[in-house]
Amino acid sequence: MSSLILFLLISVSLEQIVILHNRFNQLSHNSDVLRREDLRKIPDLACNPIQSQIVEAFFDERNFKKGGEGSVQEIGFEEFLTVMSYFRPPETHLTAEQKEEIRRTKMRFLFNMHDTDNDGTITLEEYRHVVEELLSRSGSLGKETAKSIADAAMLEVASISMGRMILKELEIETRMNIHFLNMDTTFFCK
Repeated sequence: MSSLILFLLISVSLEQIVILHNRFNQLSHNSDVLRREDLRKIPDLACNPIQSQIVEAFFDERNFKKGGEGSVQEIGFEEFLTVMSYFRPPETHLTAEQKEEIRRTKMRFLFNMHDTDNDGTITLEEYRHVVEELLSRSGSLGKETAKSIADAAMLEVASISMGRMILKELEIETRMNIHFLNMDTTFFCK
C-alpha cells in the first residue's frame, strides 16, 4: 500500500471505517468479497455515464498495488477501502507537498480508469469512448451526434498541446471526491 493511501486511511476515523465496512457488507451481501455485479446494482452508479470505468477501477490492480497489473475478479474490504480513499476529500491542514502527492495520486487513478487496455497510454479510441459515453447517456443526443462531437473534441486536443495545461490547471485534489462517509448506507441497498 502506498504511503499516500496509508496517509489517507489514517486520517479516516474509526467511525468512518465502520460506515464503509457496513456499506461493503451491504454491497457484498455479507460476503468477504465484492464482485462487479454487486457494484453495478447501486442505483446512483447505474445512472452514471462512466459506470463501467468506475466499476472496473475497483478491480484494477494498479489502483491498490504499487506495480500491480491487470484486474481481479473480486476484492476484499482492504481493496475496497483503498479505492474509496481516492475519493476522499483532502484535509485542510495539508502541506503543499502532501496536496501535490494527493493530486498526482488522484490523476494516476483517473488515468488508470480511462486506460482501459492497461497499456500505459490513453489512446484516441479510449478518449472517444469516454466522450461518447458522457454525451450519449444524457439522452438528448443521438449516438451519431455524440460520435461527431467526440471526434471534434479529439481533433481539438490533437491540434494543441493541452496535456500539461489540463493537468496543471485542474484542481483534482479538491474536486474528485465523494461524500460517502456521512451517507446513510441502508438507503442505497435494498
